[in-house]
Amino acid sequence: MYLVPIAWIYVALMMSVAEATNTNGTVLGAIFTFVLYGLMPVGLVVYIMGTPGRKRAIKARELAERQAAEQASPQTDSVQPNASGLAPTDPVAPVREEPR
Repeated sequence: MYLVPIAWIYVALMMSVAEATNTNGTVLGAIFTFVLYGLMPVGLVVYIMGTPGRKRAIKARELAERQAAEQASPQTDSVQPNASGLAPTDPVAPVREEPR
C-alpha cells in the first residue's frame, strides 16, 4: 500500500539532490523541490487513502460507547419510553395571554 508513496519520496529526493548539486541550483531550491514535489503531494495522498480507515475507527468507537451505555443503564421490560405511569408533559411552557 505504501510502495508508491515511498517511491515518490525517493524520486523527489533524487530531484532535490540534483537541484542542490547542479551548478545553477541552490540548497534552498532543493529543499523547496523536496517539500513541494515530495512531502506535500505524498502527505495529501496518504491522508486521502486513510479516510476509510478513520471512518471505520469512528464507527467502531461510537458502537463501543453505545454498547457501554446500554450495559451501564439496564432497560425495563416496557416498550414505551415513558414507563413511569405519569402523563407526558410539554417541554415548552404555554404562553399566557393577559386579560383585556
